[in-house]
Amino acid sequence: MDERRDIRVAIVTGASKGIGRAICVELAAWGCYVIVNYRSDKAGASQSLEMIKKAGGDGEIVQFDVSDHEKTRNAIENICVRFEAIDILVNNAGVAADELFIMMTQDEWNSVINTSLNGFYNVTRPVLENMIVRKKGSVVSISSAAGIMGNRGQANYAGAKAGLIGASRVVASEVARLGIRVNVVAPGLIDTGMIKDAPVANIKTLIPMARIGRAEEVAKVVRFLCSEDSSYITGQVISVNGGMF
Repeated sequence: MDERRDIRVAIVTGASKGIGRAICVELAAWGCYVIVNYRSDKAGASQSLEMIKKAGGDGEIVQFDVSDHEKTRNAIENICVRFEAIDILVNNAGVAADELFIMMTQDEWNSVINTSLNGFYNVTRPVLENMIVRKKGSVVSISSAAGIMGNRGQANYAGAKAGLIGASRVVASEVARLGIRVNVVAPGLIDTGMIKDAPVANIKTLIPMARIGRAEEVAKVVRFLCSEDSSYITGQVISVNGGMF
């Protein structure tokens, strides 16, 4: 048994920046040992780990591409051997490749689907195997307002994020009696690098709260869904979008 078995172990994918980083810091401050996953931005992941430690927590960085089935499974199995159990999984990894559907290349379509939707399968399935043995665990996946409402030029992104919602609801129903909860958080316009090219001024007029959200506001909802305070919540989608419908 790992010496850290007395604390919660959390995996956060796509955690080198933005919402993923904020989730890591929030979970660490709550008392989790956080495994910071990254695909290519090692410097960003290292910075996330530094912020975790500044928050009084601990963790480590682990590199794997969630779209690669074999490498992801090997990485998860290695984590499970070292830590015996995974208490929390946050599926945050995602990419965007915006283009009008009629102009969208197959690579642009596949890259987004492979990360957000296939990545959910590649990471969640082996983690669930571990959670089922213990009959305990929480999975939270980060979707998007685009997955609910759709956005012009984002057929791939909206499709992947909507698929994430559908898959999560089904999995939630399958594992609910085993003590495992599966939920989704759907952020709206959040102040991260992903909106650097968005027409923020125009979009803000569509948000009832008339402001951009903060990554920390998303992270707090994730922490709630991972805690016993949400012990009777599963299969749900929580929108964090300033009142957009």
